[in-house]
Amino acid sequence: MTNSHSTAGSAPAVLFDIDGTLVDSNYLHVHAWHRSFADEGLTVESWRVHRCIGMDGSTLLDNLVPDADDDTRKRLKDGHSRYYLDDRGLLRLLPGARALLERIKELGLQVVLATSAPEDELDVLREVLDSEDVYSAMTSGEDVDTAKPQPDIVHIALERAGVDAEHAVFVGDAVWDIEACRRAGLTSIGVLSGGVSRGELTEAGARAVFENAEDLRVHIDESPVAALLSRADTNSQAKA
Repeated sequence: MTNSHSTAGSAPAVLFDIDGTLVDSNYLHVHAWHRSFADEGLTVESWRVHRCIGMDGSTLLDNLVPDADDDTRKRLKDGHSRYYLDDRGLLRLLPGARALLERIKELGLQVVLATSAPEDELDVLREVLDSEDVYSAMTSGEDVDTAKPQPDIVHIALERAGVDAEHAVFVGDAVWDIEACRRAGLTSIGVLSGGVSRGELTEAGARAVFENAEDLRVHIDESPVAALLSRADTNSQAKA
């Protein structure tokens, strides 16, 4: 069950995508889509699928199989979900993921999961993360009609954290994460663990790019997260 409403205070927040950012799941998504396309007799190269991972599912299908009718699209989505969940035992945390979340919380910042994953997939991701005591707010695919690169999920995550874009940063692995943040006026950090290049993430608007969660944790003082710390201190002094 998703935390639909934040119980957090107004400390600055670090918003996290999950797939490809905290959990090594992107290539499982590619494989699941590939199998689902094959079931419908559709040939879509895996590299093209990977280029669309992180997009809203409907937008992904618009890009990859624009001529598919509504019934076919529904079967494709259902097939992707079924195959992905069948392989959930292969999901693993990315290096440093849990330690990064814990470090963010230790610094006095909020940890917010800003994902548009469907509820059944999100339940699995939360089990892998095993960090229920760390984050203060969360989103899911049920919160929006259209996910990234539209900024809706980012706006909802900020609202649940009780902060504006000036008091938050976003960590994601896909160009679509970075584009959603740009549209929302939110500083973003890219990670390479989803399989997207440093150049593409930077060109999309990422303020900084790190190899993975562990690399960000080690260099957190050199990242845009550091700029939030002074705001957290100011907030604490104001409350005192």
